[in-house]
Amino acid sequence: MALEGVDIITLTLALFITSVVIFICILSSKISGRLGVPTLFVFIVLGMLFGSDGVFKIAFDNYEFAEQICSVALIFIMFYGGFGTRWSEARPVAFKSILLSSIGVVLTAVLTGLFCYFVLHVDFLEGMLIGSVLGSTDAASVFSILRSRKLNLKYGSASMLELESGSNDPFSYMMTIIILSAMSGSMGGSEIVGMLASQLFFGLFTGVAVAFVASRFLNRYQFYGEGFDTIFVFAVAIISYALSSLLGGNGYLSTYLTGIILGNQALKNQKTLVSFFDACTGLMQILLFFLLGLLSFPSRMPAIVLPAAAIALFLTFVARPAAVGLLLAPFKTPLNQYFVVSWAGLRGAASIVFAIMVTVSGSNTSIDVFHIVFCVVLFSIIFQGSLLPVLAKKCDMIDENADVMKTFTDYTENTQIQFIQLPIGADHPWAGQKIRDISLHPGTLIAVIKRGEQVVVPKGNTEILAGDTVILGAEGFSDNREILLKEIRITQEHRWCNKKVSEAKFYKNTIIVMIKRGDQVIIPGGNTGIQDQDLVVVYSQRLPAEAVID
Repeated sequence: MALEGVDIITLTLALFITSVVIFICILSSKISGRLGVPTLFVFIVLGMLFGSDGVFKIAFDNYEFAEQICSVALIFIMFYGGFGTRWSEARPVAFKSILLSSIGVVLTAVLTGLFCYFVLHVDFLEGMLIGSVLGSTDAASVFSILRSRKLNLKYGSASMLELESGSNDPFSYMMTIIILSAMSGSMGGSEIVGMLASQLFFGLFTGVAVAFVASRFLNRYQFYGEGFDTIFVFAVAIISYALSSLLGGNGYLSTYLTGIILGNQALKNQKTLVSFFDACTGLMQILLFFLLGLLSFPSRMPAIVLPAAAIALFLTFVARPAAVGLLLAPFKTPLNQYFVVSWAGLRGAASIVFAIMVTVSGSNTSIDVFHIVFCVVLFSIIFQGSLLPVLAKKCDMIDENADVMKTFTDYTENTQIQFIQLPIGADHPWAGQKIRDISLHPGTLIAVIKRGEQVVVPKGNTEILAGDTVILGAEGFSDNREILLKEIRITQEHRWCNKKVSEAKFYKNTIIVMIKRGDQVIIPGGNTGIQDQDLVVVYSQRLPAEAVID
């Protein structure tokens, strides 16, 4: 019993510390935004402060556990990276993005590996291993900076960077596995080629197959209660990764592909799904970056800070620009776009997770791969990430007429067109009029005319007849922060019951906008009577707490 009590206390304390860490991360994200420091960097620093060499001295060096947790977190980050990518925006730059995320990763990794071998005098395979681990740009870092800083880049560059960073981790992962296999001597050349083919084939096949089945199921199956469709998609992200991995495919590639296919279909409750995965991914990023910081030992970094800084500088100013320049040169890429895309090759969590994989793989490396990669990522996030908005502005890459959020599948600030129906009676002033002779309020248009069972698409010479129902369209009102709509059920005792709208007494700046009477919807006028059991919809400005309108 005593042991059980100790376990419960330990668990409770762990939960308490976890909640405190999350609160601190959330609060610090706002502060970091004001200071212009990338939020993800703050999460890592907080992890370091709580770690073995930090202020709070939490002893944590379980690389195996960290690798498992981080791998799971990456599943959802990868899935949501695909789910949130608007394909209509990404399609024009998709080929460039795929080149950067595949061949670009290989070129960056090879150049970095050669630098480590010839300049830093690291063993050849170990140098290639560092290059492979650092080959990919980080989706979480790129998404966070582009969207939080509202970098509306020209030439579709934001979509290019998002698609590249979301899809290149699988290639870096495959290269890391190949180099580790070569170092252990467990695979020959033909086996490595076979593994590479398997990773690509089953990764692509599983991603498409899972997305196909899941989308059909989501659109045809009626879930029992609210939220179950979200839980279903949550499970889809996991099974896409797991099934691909079991078949010998690349789980991250499969998960990303599933996300991008599902995210670009007309799913029910898509906004709810986006809101859920937005929160889920945010939590995963906090967990992942904090855990990576917790796992690090700052006391070990002075020994590797110089080679790490050299690698970071080479990656930033040589390897990445060379790969981008070589691949984008045939497209006659503008020079300012080339500079920004080259600079935006941020390294992040995926590289550190792959470095943890190297640590737990048992490969006998002569260098501290984890802390070298960790230092490179810190340099990339704080230096490249902080200066990316400045460089974009200096290079005249900011498009004032664009919005980076349009690269997202649930861009909620899109203009919303709303419709109202207007019955045309015999005494209506529009009856017998042609559309071109009617003065409409600016910003409105006649979208459709319903004439019995017939739907008429209106033209200028279309005549409106008595008995028609005219459907008017106008831009929807989005800033509803100061507006309240309240439903009031009328009873015999209510002071509005059996009175006309003109006789009812309202609070200041309040009107009745609609009355629901059974299945009938009434747009009231002054002479409209309010009856028992009516459901009255009242519009008002936001009222003080003590105001009473019913």
